[in-house]
Amino acid sequence: MIFAACRSTTQKKKLIVTVQKIWAQQEANQWELENGWLRGCDFIPSTAVNQLEMWQESTFDTTTIDRELGWAEDIGMNCMRVYLHHLAWQENKVGFKDRMNQYLTIAHRHGIKTIFVFFDDCWNATYHAGKQPAPKPGVHNSGWVRDPGDLLFRKPELINTLHAYVKDILTTFGNDDRVAIWDLYNEPGNSGYGNRSLPLLKKVFQWGWEVRPSQPLTAGVWNRSLSRLNTYQVNHSDIVTYHNYEGPENHQAAIDTLEDYDRPLVCTEYMARRNNSLFKNIMPLLKKEHIGAINWGLVTGKTNTKYAWDEPIPDGSDPKLWFHDIFRQDGTPYKQDEVDLIMSLTKSNQGI
Repeated sequence: MIFAACRSTTQKKKLIVTVQKIWAQQEANQWELENGWLRGCDFIPSTAVNQLEMWQESTFDTTTIDRELGWAEDIGMNCMRVYLHHLAWQENKVGFKDRMNQYLTIAHRHGIKTIFVFFDDCWNATYHAGKQPAPKPGVHNSGWVRDPGDLLFRKPELINTLHAYVKDILTTFGNDDRVAIWDLYNEPGNSGYGNRSLPLLKKVFQWGWEVRPSQPLTAGVWNRSLSRLNTYQVNHSDIVTYHNYEGPENHQAAIDTLEDYDRPLVCTEYMARRNNSLFKNIMPLLKKEHIGAINWGLVTGKTNTKYAWDEPIPDGSDPKLWFHDIFRQDGTPYKQDEVDLIMSLTKSNQGI
């Protein structure tokens, strides 16, 4: 919200513009009341290796998006977290926004709201427009790219493009009720960046406040050792979001700490089977605590997230235990008992 107040100074009026920053607690609580219990996945269609392949015109796959979001709808999910990339916008601003609108139309038809993510410090440092690399067999997220990655450190003037990008997207979709949350920066400080990510983190919040969309602005905490980043994130987010891939005891400890901020909570990444972060022991906990539950991965595909972060299988054979993901590409569940549990949680008391 931007408002102006005028006052007289020696018979002249001086304009004072105040930019509203973080939501008041009442606004955050009202948002939670209106949105209910969010549950869903970090989503990319199985035919895309990374964000650019998802969003570029030549590989934007509405058929697969529609089919896979239909499977999510069938098991009672109502929210997907979806990564954007500034380069896809830079290459074709009008087309990029049109494709975002197409995605939102499909998701809305399936009763699914969207959490859009702007920046990301994970996986490959460099990227290019056009044809994207094929996935490396058995390697988790082999083609995923950071945004803006190392390019910002090599070309500081990129900051002007990033500013225009964020403000354009927020201005275009900032009052669209199909969007649930704006996740401004995924895992700032990852890939060894540490506090080098703090200046961009501060700027993207400032750019968000300049537009002040009707949806909450947030950046999720993910690594307790990054104290400066964590402090900034939780103190400047409208709602508190976080990642946790640990078992229930450690996950509950994280919840207990974050509840001290007295803001709605959404877990925007969880569920890594090898790590004992499972649907059966985490999703009921999140529902009980009324915390949004967004697990990594809907359908296994070119991102290879059924393989663990640090356990590649070079021959591409199926891992004994999938790391992420719920469905195979034909729509059959990896584990039927997991899908049965998810449906038991999402189909009962849906309004809580």
